[in-house]
Amino acid sequence: MNKPNAAGWRPEMIAGEGEAPATFTGNRALMLEEPLIFEIGSTSRTGVDFEDKAAAAPSSVLGNLLRSDPIGLPGLSEAETVRHYTRLSRQNYAIDLGLFPLGSCTMKHNPRLNEKMARLPGFADVHPLQPVDTVQGALAVIHELGEWLVKLTGMAAVAMSPKAGAHGELCGILAIRAALEARGDARSVILVPESAHGTNPATAAFAGYKVEDIPATADGRVDVDALKARLGPDVAGVMITNPNTCGLFERDLKTIADAVHAAGGLVYCDGANFNAIVGRVRPGDLGVDAMHINLHKTFSTPHGGGGPGSGPVVFSEALAPFAPLPFVEKTADGRYHLVEEETAGDHHGSAFGRMVAFHGQMGMFSRALTYILSHGADGLRQVAEDAVLNANYVLRSLEDVLDAPFAASGPCMHEALFSDNGLAEGFSTLDVAKGLIDEGYHPMTVYFPLVVHGAMLVEPTETESKAALDQFIGALRHVAERARAGEEALKTAPHFAPRARLDETLAARKPVLVWKDATI
Repeated sequence: MNKPNAAGWRPEMIAGEGEAPATFTGNRALMLEEPLIFEIGSTSRTGVDFEDKAAAAPSSVLGNLLRSDPIGLPGLSEAETVRHYTRLSRQNYAIDLGLFPLGSCTMKHNPRLNEKMARLPGFADVHPLQPVDTVQGALAVIHELGEWLVKLTGMAAVAMSPKAGAHGELCGILAIRAALEARGDARSVILVPESAHGTNPATAAFAGYKVEDIPATADGRVDVDALKARLGPDVAGVMITNPNTCGLFERDLKTIADAVHAAGGLVYCDGANFNAIVGRVRPGDLGVDAMHINLHKTFSTPHGGGGPGSGPVVFSEALAPFAPLPFVEKTADGRYHLVEEETAGDHHGSAFGRMVAFHGQMGMFSRALTYILSHGADGLRQVAEDAVLNANYVLRSLEDVLDAPFAASGPCMHEALFSDNGLAEGFSTLDVAKGLIDEGYHPMTVYFPLVVHGAMLVEPTETESKAALDQFIGALRHVAERARAGEEALKTAPHFAPRARLDETLAARKPVLVWKDATI
């Protein structure tokens, strides 16, 4: 018998014995079955009446490109359309529903104050082609946010225009390439540790560099000796994630940076995990030359679903002259100017170019600055402390039932890493993840980082209370115990989701992307 929670609920009260009775609709109480939109409406009718113009069709400049076949969209009433998308929305997991344990991808509560500020006139309706004199307030927000990012990282300059993390990585690497080429020292290799984010090697390759791996030590950190041994005149730099994807702080980063600089290279730091050290550690003090900051992670702005994201990049003094355009400059009279053209001399004449047509994501800037000003310097420091505290609470609460490969290395940072070692034969990380869906949670990040077999990466963030963490820990413990005991029912989880376990391999290799009417 499982111990009931404060409300008297026990897992077996839902699981029950035997199969639940079938329903006529396919619905399970408020878990509503929802067909495809094409299966609801009919392509032969529409909610709007159009006058028949077929007899006297006007000529068209499209010529033979004019559509001749029916468009094939279903005709639904307004009520049917609203119900369809509302029912679909109920099948989405969201941070406003519960804890989002995705590791290495900070998903924390976005305060509604952020949304209120982002919707203020002058922010929500700002247009990138407005005259600069009409957007002084928006430029002031961008400038002040940039100053905060520079201060928090201990760097010299910032580029606000990159749209997301990987875009920011590319910005930093292009600045590194421009700096090396400016001194007549073009190099061909970027070193990427095993514990770095997966986008790091992809970014370096996209920028035209050859990528070489640097192994990790047994405690999950960069092998400094191996890195030093590989440094040479062909190495442009290193891309390092700190804290890394094993949830550990790279305590030798200053030593690594000094060695790379001595060899003529530069250091890029992936700042996706900045939430764990904001207000506590300044990457610039550790020798970092460029680092992107995910505003949609560290500073709470909405994240996921395809965007919008924002990934400003901070630069050291060595790279500041090569940062991209445009940028906001405050003039002596207190006005703000958008610098969009390279000028000769020392006024940003070495910029490597542009990353985007316009300056950046205004909604993300206003949300992030609101978050920063709400917390203040001491509050941001507490963000990092609470995020690390919560992750260590999860790690130590579950290390007796889930293998924690680096638990002996000391405290983790913002995320707790587990593996599938110790599960019953035939059971895997996937079974644990699917079982967690039945418990009402989106699964943690699985099979990443690649350096750990069957990895399960959990990031609780600082926004979760102890009560919320205790419930999540209890759910994950329950599923892990079932996997350790070899409970066969877990192999077919989830049982309470709108769909059972799918053939994910077939779906990835042969996706069905177009609906076809089976009656035709």
